Amino acid sequence: MQTRRSLVCLALLFAAASLARADDTCAPVVESGWIRQPPMAMPMMAGFAEVRNPCDTPVAIVAAGSPAFASVELHETRKVDGVSRMRHVESLSVPARGRVSLAPGGLHLMLMRPQAEVELGQRIAIELELADGRKLRAQFEVRRPDAL
Repeated sequence: MQTRRSLVCLALLFAAASLARADDTCAPVVESGWIRQPPMAMPMMAGFAEVRNPCDTPVAIVAAGSPAFASVELHETRKVDGVSRMRHVESLSVPARGRVSLAPGGLHLMLMRPQAEVELGQRIAIELELADGRKLRAQFEVRRPDAL
């Protein structure tokens, strides 16, 4: 009886360790990434995407970067007293089993000072950094705003 109980406990420990490892490897996914093509060469552009979190725990995006731009920041556009205002966002929470949209007129990536001319159809690598240090890499396609 004691041996059977020990084996059951051991099996439960292995199962718990396996589940913990599976959750450690769970990561959010960046989908449908795109960058709005500016009407002319400009020092700033905006990037958009869906960030889906299939994991059981929420995550926070705390930074972004790309070799194609001098800097990338998380921003949000809000209407204040009837006027659209943009502000820097320190952190972007993505709920467990949820999603966050980076979309025109709301949350977005502010892509500053392109290192080279950006062309229609070009795919640009952007990396989002999570609060726990993990990085999400994604490709963002340069598109015309009217092509959506």
